Amino acid sequence: MKRFQRTLALVVCCSMLNVSLLQSAQAAMVSTEEVARLAATTTPDSGHARLAAVLARDNVRGEMERLGIDPASAHERVAALTDEEAANLADQIDKAPAGGIIGAILFVFFVLLVTDVLGFTKVFPFTRSVR
Repeated sequence: MKRFQRTLALVVCCSMLNVSLLQSAQAAMVSTEEVARLAATTTPDSGHARLAAVLARDNVRGEMERLGIDPASAHERVAALTDEEAANLADQIDKAPAGGIIGAILFVFFVLLVTDVLGFTKVFPFTRSVR
């Protein structure tokens, strides 16, 4: 019976973690005039320009120096990329999560805490089971 409870707790934890990773989207009607106005005002930046903008930021430059990377050599490497490679790298940087791991860690902590209180697991010594 203990093995079943642990397996069930693991399945519940995994499913709750999977649900927390889902993101919702909202949709609204967009007029043709608004799309035309946005298309006229925004010009697509090249991947090289976006990467150069990222490398020019102070926090990025400081982190590169902390890791022992010369900012000038980073700019040279970005310049050596093809347009497609630079665009792909810039898209990956834009899509990268910023600080998302902390939320996942807190979620796992709370799930384990709840399963400890319910008596399914015994991970934390400071909890008492309701059973």
